[in-house]
Amino acid sequence: MTQLNYIQEIKQILAKARFNAYQTINSVMVEAYWEIGKRIVEQEQNGDKKAAYGESVLKELSISLTAEFGKGFSSANLRNFRQFYLTYPENSICYALRSKLSWTHHRLIMRVENEMARNYYLQESSAQNWSSRVLERNINTLYYQRLLSSQTHSEIIKNEDSSPKIGDFIKDPYVFEFLNITPASNESENEIETALIENLQQFLMELGKGFSFVARQQRISTETDHFYIDLVFYNYLLKCFVLFDLKIGKLTHQDIGQMDMYRRMYDDVKKPEGDNPTIGIILCTEKSETVVKYSIMQETPQLFATKYMPFLPTEQELIEEIEREKIKLKLLDKFK
Repeated sequence: MTQLNYIQEIKQILAKARFNAYQTINSVMVEAYWEIGKRIVEQEQNGDKKAAYGESVLKELSISLTAEFGKGFSSANLRNFRQFYLTYPENSICYALRSKLSWTHHRLIMRVENEMARNYYLQESSAQNWSSRVLERNINTLYYQRLLSSQTHSEIIKNEDSSPKIGDFIKDPYVFEFLNITPASNESENEIETALIENLQQFLMELGKGFSFVARQQRISTETDHFYIDLVFYNYLLKCFVLFDLKIGKLTHQDIGQMDMYRRMYDDVKKPEGDNPTIGIILCTEKSETVVKYSIMQETPQLFATKYMPFLPTEQELIEEIEREKIKLKLLDKFK
């Protein structure tokens, strides 16, 4: 062993020890904050029910803790501890997961009002090792709601087991605010494609778990023709290739037919034995529900058309967009 390798190994041992120590301290402190929150609630329940009593309890406790333990125990933080306990009841899945994330993660998740969304962010943050920054971005862009908006009612009813489902990976709309493109911009499809590749890490985060980049403008050939697919990814959880076609403007039946052809050709030419059928996703700036309804998309579960937004809309705009998609999907589901 060389002297350089010897030093490097010792550095790695120390780095690992520091990381483990940080993880242990984080877990212990998160547990302590939950216990403090529980004790505060118990104290309030045993005393006067009025809000004034609760505030006086927190103020007195804040002064005492700050004097002995320093910063971090303001009345506002103590209210967070109390909410932490109320958010994660004992003997629940959330209770079991709570110590795996940092206090910063929990402060973000506690602000989510929808319980199902809150539980989703809790479990995905832990399973996918989301940083607090990624978590905040996903909450602000209604990541969970956008996943649900791409699933029909029948899909939600049928998909009761825990195995990966296509609907768990498709969003509507996708949000590409990291491209720094204003709504009024006139970028071409090629320019947006280039921008996505230049921001591949953020693009992969928006796509979600299991995606890995394969190729841009990948050529697939038959005996007589050559075709080029905009973006190709592989999802190791779904165990299949995922093709993306970028379209500016309104979705047409030609777009759907082209993607279906690409998807079928890819199955014949590229798909390894044992993989699941290739998925085709058309990313467009404007969808036509009439085209979707009366196209082969209705009989092809591996074919999707979803909207993408190259800018960060307001939360209200996102909510309205998601609700529109839900209504359209319910109508489509009704006519199946």
